Amino acid sequence: MIKVVLFDFWGTLVDNGTYSPLRQTYAILRPNMPFGQFAEHFERAFMTKKFDEQAQGFTAVCDELGIPVKQFIIDKLIGLWNKNRMLAKPYPETIAVLTALKEKGYKLVLVSNTDQLIDQVIERLDLAKYFDAMIFSYETGTLKTDKAFIEAALKKVSAKKTEALLVGDSVETDMVGAENAGIKAVLIDRKNKREHDPKIATLEELPAFIEK
Repeated sequence: MIKVVLFDFWGTLVDNGTYSPLRQTYAILRPNMPFGQFAEHFERAFMTKKFDEQAQGFTAVCDELGIPVKQFIIDKLIGLWNKNRMLAKPYPETIAVLTALKEKGYKLVLVSNTDQLIDQVIERLDLAKYFDAMIFSYETGTLKTDKAFIEAALKKVSAKKTEALLVGDSVETDMVGAENAGIKAVLIDRKNKREHDPKIATLEELPAFIEK
């Protein structure tokens, strides 16, 4: 029986303020590798530690990818990611679904591969009150694909793996992360562009999915 629902943040609960900032970053940096490989390197360099300022984080990304550090590139990336955070907003059904699940007694946990500036977005959107726990990669030093990340999230709410369901929009991070940790997962695919079973098209389908 599902008692705990783990939610990814970007693309699951909250709409990116701009077209995929990660894909835009890929286009700006033009690394000599496939996007999936780039995403793993980017997130490990940028999202598994705290930086005093964003420029340090993007410099670490360039170093990780073997790309020369150029100030105009760093400035462009800072502008892109700040715009994403400023324009981000919950999907239309997000608040209603979180509220309904809370009222039914489910424990809700927010999990995200992210830098520390996610805290500003959560505060601006007043989302913290819906969650029993929040766990972020910049705090743990691990990503969702690392088994230890999900295990740490479950430990925060004293939950067993058999009681947990992860909801996310990425096959490569969310679904693989759940598989690596040995918990159930469902993909949210709003544009019906990815192959995965099970999947839902909107968060509105989630309560019924959990109950069945």
